[in-house]
Amino acid sequence: MSLKPLIIDVVSDVVCPWCYIGKHRIEEALKLVPDVPVELNYRPFFLNPWVPREGISREQYLTTKFGSVEAYKGIAGRVVAAAEEEGLSYRPDKVARQPNTTDCHRLIHWAGQIGKAPEMKQRLMELYFRDGGDLTDTEVLVQAAADCGLNAAVVRKMLATEDDVALVSGQAQEAAEKGISGVPTYVFAQKYAVSGAQDPQMLAQAIRQVSSEVNAAAAE
Repeated sequence: MSLKPLIIDVVSDVVCPWCYIGKHRIEEALKLVPDVPVELNYRPFFLNPWVPREGISREQYLTTKFGSVEAYKGIAGRVVAAAEEEGLSYRPDKVARQPNTTDCHRLIHWAGQIGKAPEMKQRLMELYFRDGGDLTDTEVLVQAAADCGLNAAVVRKMLATEDDVALVSGQAQEAAEKGISGVPTYVFAQKYAVSGAQDPQMLAQAIRQVSSEVNAAAAE
């Protein structure tokens, strides 16, 4: 009898550095359990729902959220070091604009329709954390979508509409209503939630455990 795939919903935001690290860690965890079938879904979350759709300057954002640009430096240092341990690059000094991530989540949703959601999420995160890309710039988003195999002209047209804004906002709202306040949060089989960018070994253990539970229940 073949195993039923374990559904893992990863609730996260593209401008959350721990989500950037957490994405890498869940991917590493999956490599540790190659025999367990998993279906990974990326679900939207708004880390900063108060940021307007057009975005704000990074300075204004850091001052509003942390009190000052300086205050963030200590926090950033820890995250930069954690990212480096995963082989990821986070360059907070390069980020000039803080985006509202509604359009990013729309792109991930559209990329998911051609099976490219993880690639799209990765591309947006790299643009933001590594390259200091402006995710409020339509052309930056269109190029990122094209890099992941989406049709640039179609994406440009869709971004100019409100298509799927209600959908991604509704999904983010649903996560908040379920009590998810910190991201990344990994939801296993829609039953168990693990919060934070956990160690791949720990995630692999959880994947194995919940998968065997799900399959034992299915066999009854």
